[in-house]
Amino acid sequence: MKLTDFDYDLPEELIAQYPSQKRDEARLLVIDRRYKRISHDVFRNVGTYLPSSSLVVVNDSKVIQARLLGQKLRSGGQVEVFLLRHLEGRRFEAMLRPLKKIKEGEILLFPGDVRAKLVDRQAHIVEFDRDDVLKVLEKVGHIPLPPYIKRPDEDSDRINYQTVYAKHPGSVAAPTAGLHFTKPLMASLKKAGHSFAEVTLHVNYGTFKPVEEQDITQHPMHSEYYEIPAAAQKKLAGAKVLGQKLVAIGTTSCRTLEAFARTGKSEDDTNLFLYPGADFKMTDVLVTNFHLPRSTLLMLVSAFGGLDLIRRAYQEAIAEKYRFYSYGDAMIVL
Repeated sequence: MKLTDFDYDLPEELIAQYPSQKRDEARLLVIDRRYKRISHDVFRNVGTYLPSSSLVVVNDSKVIQARLLGQKLRSGGQVEVFLLRHLEGRRFEAMLRPLKKIKEGEILLFPGDVRAKLVDRQAHIVEFDRDDVLKVLEKVGHIPLPPYIKRPDEDSDRINYQTVYAKHPGSVAAPTAGLHFTKPLMASLKKAGHSFAEVTLHVNYGTFKPVEEQDITQHPMHSEYYEIPAAAQKKLAGAKVLGQKLVAIGTTSCRTLEAFARTGKSEDDTNLFLYPGADFKMTDVLVTNFHLPRSTLLMLVSAFGGLDLIRRAYQEAIAEKYRFYSYGDAMIVL
């Protein structure tokens, strides 16, 4: 597969800078793989398209307020630390700016007298002065909005950039397909006979890394941690017995299901890379947002929906002025 197969031109004004006023009022592009049809709706009607008595699989990872703005203790020079991944104890892998001007062992000071030390400059590892870092981040950290949202984070993003079912802190980017769900919508889907299973995949910054290899099969895929708790495993096993269709909400839920299907491991790091030609072993329906050109996420969706059909869907979404990316509109691939 060639990298250029996953390119498209997007007018900048279609990149959503804010979410819809109401989560479930986002537009919904409906893609029918069997009949190669594309139609249009709004997200609150997503239940219309779900197979009867579906098991809807959601990613309950919670976005941490991973951006810290502070200064070097000695010189007062401004610094930014973007936490990428929790390693162990008080240590995190991070991006630091300006890295060239921060020495190994240097103390960095953040609001609330939170301090961190650069303990490994080459590996970009920082160590904090306290154990309750994730709790502290809720007070002094900033929501890590994606780089294509060209504005500072606002208080509203602390709510808007989380799913209503987020539970387990660990992601530095939201599982965005889930942002369209409201509690009343979920309640109505349950009333209609659908059920929900919660899995966890912590999204790391590698999700924004563009594929650079012209032969996409040579791309070194990033790893992300996932976990399928016992309650979800029981529901997945029951769905197989009952013949329920599995609806993956987002590429993260899809990757979790497909990693589990391939390895049998309910908890692991996965670098599973799904691109056209991949066999989907558990996912029957995919709900997702619109993704960046040349991204592994677009490749996953193209693998599931078919490259030609997804390419046509994106062209139609652009023509119909859908809103793209994290705070944008959604699609369902049947």
